[in-house]
Amino acid sequence: MWVHLVWATLERRPLLVGETAAKVSKFLSDYARDKGIYMKINFVNADHVHALVDLPTSMSMEEMMQLLKGASSHWINENRLIPGKFGWGRGYGAFSVSHSDVARVAKYIAEQEEHHRKRSFADEFKLFVERYGLKWHDDKAVKTAETAARARTPN
Repeated sequence: MWVHLVWATLERRPLLVGETAAKVSKFLSDYARDKGIYMKINFVNADHVHALVDLPTSMSMEEMMQLLKGASSHWINENRLIPGKFGWGRGYGAFSVSHSDVARVAKYIAEQEEHHRKRSFADEFKLFVERYGLKWHDDKAVKTAETAARARTPN
């Protein structure tokens, strides 16, 4: 089952930039392969990650996400890639992808840098939720994402 995964840094802090983002991306790819998870592509933005994976039949979604988020946050801290302690935010988005859409979603993920010049993460995530017919919950995490996005946008 192909799944488009999206998860964010704690409090949506823009901590993963430049070379750090590239290192985290490589770690995620290598770690996924070592754990038997086929990760077709990932893109590490400053404050969130997109990945396209084929969920192994031997693993639940929750198990896979615990592995990816847990190991990567541990690795980031162990290698002191950012000042202070790093952590991922609570939760994640997991959106099923039909086999016929794998190439389109992979292209979308590859073009993240360009894409986020036009749309904030909060707006993007709301669009995913609506596109998949899910209910958008206006909780603290969403308000944090929107507040952080406004704070980074010059008036």
